[in-house]
Amino acid sequence: MLLHSARHAWAGKPVRNAACALLTALLTFPALADHRLPGGHVGSIDDHGKNAFSLPAPGLNDEQKTTFVIGNSFFKKAWVAAPASTTARDGLGPHFIARSCGACHLLDGRGAPPPAPQGISTEQPMALLIRLSIPGRAADGGPLPEPSYGGQFNNDAIPGVKPEGKVLIHYDELPGQYADGEAYSLRKPRYTLTDLGYGDLHPKVQLSPRVAPHMVGLGLLEAIPEATVLAHAERQKREGKGIAGQPNRVWDAYANRHILGRFGWKANVGSIAHQTGGAFHGDIGITSRHFPEQDCMPSQQDCLAAIEGGKPEIDDRRLSQVIFYSQTLAVPTRREPDHPEVKRGEVLFHAGQCASCHVPSHVTGPHPDIPQYAAQTIWPYTDLLLHDMGEGLADHRPDFEASGRQWRTPPLWGLGLIKTVNGHTTLLHDGRARDFAEAILWHDGEAAFSQTYFRTLSKTDRAALIRFLESL
Repeated sequence: MLLHSARHAWAGKPVRNAACALLTALLTFPALADHRLPGGHVGSIDDHGKNAFSLPAPGLNDEQKTTFVIGNSFFKKAWVAAPASTTARDGLGPHFIARSCGACHLLDGRGAPPPAPQGISTEQPMALLIRLSIPGRAADGGPLPEPSYGGQFNNDAIPGVKPEGKVLIHYDELPGQYADGEAYSLRKPRYTLTDLGYGDLHPKVQLSPRVAPHMVGLGLLEAIPEATVLAHAERQKREGKGIAGQPNRVWDAYANRHILGRFGWKANVGSIAHQTGGAFHGDIGITSRHFPEQDCMPSQQDCLAAIEGGKPEIDDRRLSQVIFYSQTLAVPTRREPDHPEVKRGEVLFHAGQCASCHVPSHVTGPHPDIPQYAAQTIWPYTDLLLHDMGEGLADHRPDFEASGRQWRTPPLWGLGLIKTVNGHTTLLHDGRARDFAEAILWHDGEAAFSQTYFRTLSKTDRAALIRFLESL
């Protein structure tokens, strides 16, 4: 279409007009104009090293950069138990899984389950947490907490308080074979909660493991118009390919109402403000205005009796700085997007229907806190919708409107740099996949066609598709 337009531009017109027509076409054709800049012109950074996920969006002004730096310090520095001389950072726990946000999101990157030699992890996870619930719904429409342990299993605690217990992970190897005869193996995790500090778990407890994702581009995802997300759900239904994305509607403590879910592995969080306040509360044990009570269940008397670090333990100003920091981490530019093998992989990505859910590009709308983020063409490769991914990946734990077989389409931008930043290549919601190939092979349900397509490709084409993903 672009070349066709260019030919008409040259026909019987001055060269200058033809050049202008071609330039206009280039600037309005996202695949050619912006694909190197996944975070748009204001949100992309040309850094592919160890700190690739930790840099501010280049479009920030000086005041915003100062807020970013302060937010960064509270994101990365460890909290301590109260009372302490460092009153700005006391109030850790009573129960927690990490002492700072950066402990799970190391270098603002992606977490991983602990090593599992001989298929068993002996180290306690930090960047992988276990959500808990029982059948039913809470007052806000979300999961109903487990009666003795709440909505999250915390395996650490301050002195004088018992940890809730330990997490053990066992892996089973599932052998498989590509159509060309090459063998592969997928590892399937089994989770056991041991050394329980407050009695037995409910007999119908539902467990869901969640790995900390990398942090880039979160504010840009907030700026995708809700109408765009809903339109993709309608498009998928019209296409009739067996893909039917569903939006999640979730309670947001900041908006004080139900809104579109965009974040979390089940799109169970609607804003970065709620995500940040909730993570401080659940992961570190730090209260804030919208999460004012310690996360202690009635049977946890030692937790209830613990000394607090203030009411709340982080004030609105400090928390808003961390929220802003989380919203404005830049997206690294792509690596070798025009290499022939990468381009071949991109063609295969589309042919395998991967782009139906991993929608390549969006145009942002207004963002309430970051005006520079409006009207940006971004390339996150997500539709922010829930999809049935089959029984193999099911956690059997509903989360607002998400079923036990549904997961949000995770953004793919930055995935090729996780090894550089975090030193591993584990993927999916619980880190079970050890590389891109295993992640694709776990796809099922609505993604069964894509999985079969990949499994039947030649080895050369499989490598090309993976190289495309590594370029994102």
